[in-house]
Amino acid sequence: MNEYNIYITGVGGQGIGLLSQTLLRGADHAGLKVMAVDTHGLAQRGGVVVSRIRCGSSVFSPLTLSHHCDLVLGMEIHEALRGLRTALKKGGTLVYLDLAWQPLSVRLGQCPEVTARDLSLACNQSDARCLEVETSGLLDARMQNMAIVGTVAKHDLIPGVSKGDYTKAMEDLLTGDILARNLDVFNRYAR
Repeated sequence: MNEYNIYITGVGGQGIGLLSQTLLRGADHAGLKVMAVDTHGLAQRGGVVVSRIRCGSSVFSPLTLSHHCDLVLGMEIHEALRGLRTALKKGGTLVYLDLAWQPLSVRLGQCPEVTARDLSLACNQSDARCLEVETSGLLDARMQNMAIVGTVAKHDLIPGVSKGDYTKAMEDLLTGDILARNLDVFNRYAR
């Protein structure tokens, strides 16, 4: 593979760091050349968090250009739309969680709330694949990131990275009961 670009976006506190590290280490376990960079900003105050991961033999920097990402992962619906509009390339794939953390502009009535229909229409305009991840059945909201990893694995969205590679990545990062619970969520969504 020459180049495969991933853009992850959400709100501080959603586990984007663990999501990013799981994908990064999964690609590393698969033997891919991989680089990543995180932008945390005001993460601790519910601000935007962005991670970029780049895989492939032609990758020499972790930064991505606008509209050059093959895969955008949105941990929140408003951020998913922003990521789609700024990062996703034509024909790419958007995976997003079915939840909203309303930004201030929505709470103040300055902007409308983003819906799944809005994302679907935006994906159609970009010839992009749109995958919504339903999370209402999760017992622990802290594991929504593993629902995303499971969805990525189920649809083989990162070329050359297998379910076993993601499992090894989680084993690198987590232990004990936390590992077991995260693996359970991952496996349910990876089926």
